[in-house]
Amino acid sequence: MARILVAEDEETVRELVQRALTQDGHEVEVAADGALALEKLANAEPFDLLLSDIRMPVMDGIALALTVARDFPKLAIVLMTGYAGERDRALGIDTLVQDIVLKPFSLSDLKQRLRHTLAVRAETLVTA
Repeated sequence: MARILVAEDEETVRELVQRALTQDGHEVEVAADGALALEKLANAEPFDLLLSDIRMPVMDGIALALTVARDFPKLAIVLMTGYAGERDRALGIDTLVQDIVLKPFSLSDLKQRLRHTLAVRAETLVTA
């Protein structure tokens, strides 16, 4: 399965998503904000997907996505948000982000969307 990095400042959401994705067979690491996520990306084995909240302290998900798209172009990026205005901000970078998940979400929907994103990423890497 995939290596996934989850960047989420809300501990309960972070732990819930980590547990669900791990049960789905993925190797999951977590970070409490965008800056910590960048550190993990730079200092760990490569990840297949970044799942990041948009609204976080230190570095938000939009800034994280912009940096990741530049520095790790093969990494799939999925953003999540509970704020409609934040979703509109993310639409401005929709060429860099594979999906935007609105909170609250069901774990089954999240897992399905991430499976789809990973499948598209795998196809893209094969044809590249």
